[in-house]
Amino acid sequence: MTLDIDVSATFTAEGADRFEVAADLSVADGETLVVLGPSGSGKSLLLETVAGFHDHEGRVALADRDLTGEPPEERGLGFVFQDYALFPHKTVRENVAFGGRYHDIRNPDDLLTEFGVADLADRYPPTLSGGESQRVALARALAVRPDAFLLDEPLSALDVPTRQTLREVLADVLADQTAMYVTHNRTTARAIADRVAVIRDGSIVQIGTPEEIFERPDSPFVARFTGANCLELADDALATPEGRLDFDGTDGLGTTGDDATHLAIRPEHVELNPEGPADADFSASVERAIQEDGRCLLALDVAGQRLDAYASSPPERDEVGISLPRERVTLLSA
Repeated sequence: MTLDIDVSATFTAEGADRFEVAADLSVADGETLVVLGPSGSGKSLLLETVAGFHDHEGRVALADRDLTGEPPEERGLGFVFQDYALFPHKTVRENVAFGGRYHDIRNPDDLLTEFGVADLADRYPPTLSGGESQRVALARALAVRPDAFLLDEPLSALDVPTRQTLREVLADVLADQTAMYVTHNRTTARAIADRVAVIRDGSIVQIGTPEEIFERPDSPFVARFTGANCLELADDALATPEGRLDFDGTDGLGTTGDDATHLAIRPEHVELNPEGPADADFSASVERAIQEDGRCLLALDVAGQRLDAYASSPPERDEVGISLPRERVTLLSA
């Protein structure tokens, strides 16, 4: 079912400033839309508004049914909370069966078996690990046979190995389901999204496929937040003894070399010449080498600006040559 969202909401927590969020989005039937943004950008508020937890202006519709005036339990939406929100005084089985108060639900034991936690049925949530709690929370959301899923950063509190495992579980659960998933984790966004909507200060600033968002950001904010290098071009900022990059024509986004104020390129696309600047665009100083799984992240200094790049191992020299493939560069105007 298609989930159509055109809402605006205002939220004021006790002792906090007033915060507004607004979005005009459509999640296609069977699509996973990931709302990606930093902490405090309004991701959870937007999701909770769609779920019916906050008053709002505008409209939320599922297929041809207007949900705007309906309470959360009658919207047909399965909600998975960031902190799982399991009832500590109820057993795992009772938590999964809780939706039976309002709906005809699936068999809880069948769902617990499906998620590999059938042996936990008679235990209580305080005795569960984060990964176990997450599987139970997913089983509870599935139990009510929702028409669409809303997920609020359900993997954020997990250790890396558990997060990777449950990311695969989520990808299987959400396949062919209509889902809206909010997160600040760009790895998760790339792994499970059919489309990504980037949110900043309560507003959607770019929406597109993962390829479009991560490879062709349309603002310096999106470039930086999605992990791309974003270098200033103003006032010959990238001029070095080896020269300055030449940007003739346009990069396909309507920004010409003369109009551009920033250059964006992902670290994995930066080409290194460990022998120095010969046959390269620039020379760069190696400020730091950070060993990651299977590769090394280099923090480089190029004409006073930081540029990240990947290498198979730390370079032997403090100076390396770098080239920026023109087809991988996106020119941006602030």
